[in-house]
Amino acid sequence: MQALPPDRHRRPERPTAASPVPEHRPAIAAPAIAEPAPATRAPRAPRHLATEPAGAEPPAAPVAPAPVPTPASPEPPAESRLFGRGLLYVVVWSLQLVAGTVVSPVLAHLLGVSDFGALASAQAIFQVVSVLALLGLDQALVLQHAEDGDARAARGLVAVGLVVSFVATGAALVSVPLWAGAAGFGPDHDLLLVVLLWTAPSAAVQVMLALLLAEDRFRAFATTSIVSAVGGQVIGLTLLLTLGGGALTYAWGSVISQTLAMLLGLVLTRPRLRGLVDRGVTRRAIAFGVPLALASLAYFVLNAGDRIVLQRLLGPDAVGQYQVAYVVGSSVILMLSFTSNAWAPHFARMRDAVERTALAVRSRDEIYRLLNPVVLAITLVTPFAMPILVPASFDPTSLVVVVWVVALTAYPATAGGASGRLLTIERKAGTIGVITAVAAAVNVGLNFVLVPLLGILGAAVATVIAYSVLSALQLRVLPTRASWRGAPAPLLWSVLATVVVAGASTLLPQTLEWNLGRVVVALACLPWFFRRLAAARRGPQPEGPEESRVEPADEGTGESRVEPATSSAPAPQPAPSSAPHPAPHPAPEETP
Repeated sequence: MQALPPDRHRRPERPTAASPVPEHRPAIAAPAIAEPAPATRAPRAPRHLATEPAGAEPPAAPVAPAPVPTPASPEPPAESRLFGRGLLYVVVWSLQLVAGTVVSPVLAHLLGVSDFGALASAQAIFQVVSVLALLGLDQALVLQHAEDGDARAARGLVAVGLVVSFVATGAALVSVPLWAGAAGFGPDHDLLLVVLLWTAPSAAVQVMLALLLAEDRFRAFATTSIVSAVGGQVIGLTLLLTLGGGALTYAWGSVISQTLAMLLGLVLTRPRLRGLVDRGVTRRAIAFGVPLALASLAYFVLNAGDRIVLQRLLGPDAVGQYQVAYVVGSSVILMLSFTSNAWAPHFARMRDAVERTALAVRSRDEIYRLLNPVVLAITLVTPFAMPILVPASFDPTSLVVVVWVVALTAYPATAGGASGRLLTIERKAGTIGVITAVAAAVNVGLNFVLVPLLGILGAAVATVIAYSVLSALQLRVLPTRASWRGAPAPLLWSVLATVVVAGASTLLPQTLEWNLGRVVVALACLPWFFRRLAAARRGPQPEGPEESRVEPADEGTGESRVEPATSSAPAPQPAPSSAPHPAPHPAPEETP
């Protein structure tokens, strides 16, 4: 047998510290651990050296090369999505608040006291009927979409929502003569009938918006929401200014805009008619939605019950004063409800309950930090803005402290919103309903006690206490309460300092000079707010040296662990084996 050339007898050289390990890409992606590759492992032998001729020195057993991990770009923190794209939905939702705030003073001058009051009363009835027409199907749809991972069953629930909204609206319209008199409406029900015509398309639009939100279709969501929320104000004012006719003419503008928004939503969402016969999905959605609808009714009482007590104890003038202060102070609470709706799909997609709770806690803390400049700015601006918004008969100087107390409700509302999102995802709708009913009863009861002592300020204090009770009760029944943690001490001290400073500002003189000084300080809160918003979008920052490795998410906390990569010791050599080289563990599942 002819001898092989000498260079064919040589074994492959082991790499030194200066010779790199050949690149090896496994079929399954390596975990995202930036770990230095050992410098002493040998490469796989070339194929032409797999067998040696007789008499040749047997090659060493092949050693499986260590995979060279490719540095993976870290997944952005969940807070970045919540306080980034999630807030875009909040901005669109808040357009209805902005439009209502701008249009209300105009309507008050165009309609007069009588027509304006009749429209407000009819809108209150609309809000109650809307809860029954919606039946919590928007929340059920978001959960269904998250559980399925697609929109098939969710589109079926849109069709169910259409049917429910029109059936509930039809029942309300037919029964108007039976209950309109008891609700304080006279024999002329035309305005009430027109306002109730909003209900069916409005509830249908809310279900469609829930689907667009779950699918993260921002442009379609924004277009539909703007037509629904802002279109009614624009069309109504246009009709009122061109045709006259008072509140009845204005109400037709919202009927037109809600119908247009519903037609647009039908094109964008394409409801699946077969969902009407999908009994399993429909039954489960309604079983979840009905208790949630009852909770919404209780929430309505929680927010409006104090005005009923004020009407009975102090009369309509006190109701008017408190209503003005409540609208200003509770604007933050309404924004928080928009935020909760916008974040619902993200939390619903998270499968790990402990990780979901940890994100709820972190986002709650970030909202606390954002609330500090907001609450302070609202309190400071009120003495300057209130005399402009309302006439002197409202005694605007006395409303500043009421606005401050109502604004404080945002803190317990934030805590309740965090735990409430978790309970909703756990499908604890019945529990939410009972707790909200208890909080509403506490609010009404405290109003009867505090209003005779403190006047309209007592109603504001009762609201803060009722929201605190709601938050505490929700926390007690939270399934993942063991993973819940309170806000850190420095954050609580900053909240306390903000509350004290804002409250102290209400004691200062309300002259023009002092009010202008308040406005200057309030404007200085804007950079504070935007700086906190930017920090919230970045999320928690890892500590330690730049060169670090990220461990997989810990099962107990759901959080990644960052450790310095200081060790240069080689990894243990695997034992020779004829078995295939095992694939590395896959990377941890990405947070949606």
